[in-house]
Amino acid sequence: MTSIVHALSDDQVNQELKKMIAFIKQEAMEKAREVHIKADEEFAIEKAKLVRHEQTSIDANYEKKTKAVSMQQQITKSNIINRTRLQVLAARQETLDGIFEDARQRLPDAIQTSGLKPEELYTNLILQALASYAEVVTVKARTKDHDVVNKAISSAAKKYQSQTHLPVKLSLDEKNTLPAECAGGVTISGLNGKIEIVNILDERLRLLESEALPFIRVTLFGKSETRKFFH
Repeated sequence: MTSIVHALSDDQVNQELKKMIAFIKQEAMEKAREVHIKADEEFAIEKAKLVRHEQTSIDANYEKKTKAVSMQQQITKSNIINRTRLQVLAARQETLDGIFEDARQRLPDAIQTSGLKPEELYTNLILQALASYAEVVTVKARTKDHDVVNKAISSAAKKYQSQTHLPVKLSLDEKNTLPAECAGGVTISGLNGKIEIVNILDERLRLLESEALPFIRVTLFGKSETRKFFH
């Protein structure tokens, strides 16, 4: 059997070509749409990654800056507290220094108004120092006090011998005197100057200052939470 092949007309050929072109165009559009969708998905993924990375970086940066600001605030606060504390301590010390300086300035007048006779005062100062010495003792005083100290030496020697039944020889050193600007008092030396006791009123006031300082602080400023006194 022989088959008969009919040739396609021009119209039929054109129709077939149009179908093929439409099919290819449809396939291309589908492919383009798939590529576009995939590109959009990849873009969204990359964008999300980038956003997360940037957000993490921003958060870390913000946390770092927040910590730095907090640290700086703590340092500033600590500096202010320390500076204020030092200012308070300086003001307190200035007050205490003023109190004792005022006491030093008033010391000569206080002695005169105390009702204690100068000779009695110097006698007591000499007697307090005599307990540490041998038989021969030298006394030093201010030049202006020599007259009253000579009388006090005689009185102190008699009282010392009466109380201890020991001999003692007291003499006033008129060449080596105490500074005129001191508030008064005496120094006692024995054993050829090897031992000396300073019993001047300025020194007595300094000792009193050292002993009384803790109690004066508490009286003026109240008890301190950080300072402990054992006096």
